[in-house]
Amino acid sequence: MRVQAYAADTCMNNRLTDAEMRLCREIESRRGQLLDDLRLHVALATGPGETGELDETRERLSARCMALGAELELVPGQSRPWWIGGPQAMRAKLAGASEGVIPPTAVLRRLGGKGEPGRGVLIAGHLDTVHDRAGAFRGLSVAPDGKTATGPGCVDMKGGLVIALAALEALEAVGCVVPWTVILNSDEETGSFHSDAALRREAASGRYCAGLALEPAMAGGELAITRGGSGQFMLEAHGKAAHVGRDFAAGISATDALARGIVAAHNASDPGRGLCVNISPLWCDQPTNQVADHAAAWGNVRYPDAQGEGELKGALAGIARGGAGELPRVEVHTAFSRPAKPQTPGVEALALRARGVAEDLGQRLGFARTAGVCDGNNLQSAGLPTIDTLGVRGGGLHTAQEWVEVGSLVERCQLLGVLVGRLGT
Repeated sequence: MRVQAYAADTCMNNRLTDAEMRLCREIESRRGQLLDDLRLHVALATGPGETGELDETRERLSARCMALGAELELVPGQSRPWWIGGPQAMRAKLAGASEGVIPPTAVLRRLGGKGEPGRGVLIAGHLDTVHDRAGAFRGLSVAPDGKTATGPGCVDMKGGLVIALAALEALEAVGCVVPWTVILNSDEETGSFHSDAALRREAASGRYCAGLALEPAMAGGELAITRGGSGQFMLEAHGKAAHVGRDFAAGISATDALARGIVAAHNASDPGRGLCVNISPLWCDQPTNQVADHAAAWGNVRYPDAQGEGELKGALAGIARGGAGELPRVEVHTAFSRPAKPQTPGVEALALRARGVAEDLGQRLGFARTAGVCDGNNLQSAGLPTIDTLGVRGGGLHTAQEWVEVGSLVERCQLLGVLVGRLGT
């Protein structure tokens, strides 16, 4: 684990106002509480399907926002395309099963004070992680030297949620009243299909000057100001079943049609231009001695800009073959839910303000680009300039070695608190 060195005393720069120095000292006084809060939330398993723990986490964070005067709106989640979810989704459809629990999105608005239109700050965080509670990776474990800690979701993004709530409470404690909204969804790790409409509606409401998402910092502590886009797809092939030994020629292989579609999809990749097509998993439930009449494959695409998005959409659409009643038939299902997030003038201005805060705090804040996607893509595509790596520093995201730099809880909380204070005044 690499731990980045930052200035220890971040509150003595003479470019900070007296109120900002009080804010930093207030956050510093909460150092132990920040770690305790992280330990609490890491212990709540909010991985796939953990409805109870997701509800508890949402309720805990919402209660803290409401204690600051926020009004809660629970926005019902949307259904997502039936095929999202891979082979499990296919088997559920064939069995006639319903989609299951669709989580709501919590929107907590505290827009009093200087809450005129266009002056608020929209802070976005997700409650879900990728970690299965049945695994051995559980709880928060602090290293003997106290510099790092490991635990499921500790950096992506429970650490970000912890510092956001502490920053807002510290702003209130020092009398800095700014208009803000916290939006909490429960399905970011699976594409935010349930919460996309709520995210976009809030971002496009005209209430906000900036969007801030709580994704963890980049590997060197940088701020990601450019992100690629992402889409999901499924190739579904239909054929005609037949016994391999007795009637092979009468069969029409769905797996053969699917394989040809997979090759065509893969050939649309152009990594040098940032166009990536990845296919996994595959599904076919027929035995090897039967010509398969139904098979499917799922994939993910990445692209750097709107032009790349259009090229990949066209390439996937071109894989479809056969009409109603024709065999073999290949259907292409797509959901391009995360548009690319370019460095617009608004994003650049917002990033420079964040860098200015970091420098005033004695911190460094580099800029970077990434092919990864997050809810920042959704917010910005709705028209709101957004920066989205304002969470804590760490690494090992989505692995059983996920770790957080403990000192970054205070440092990034101070950065976030001062930035929100400046943006909202």
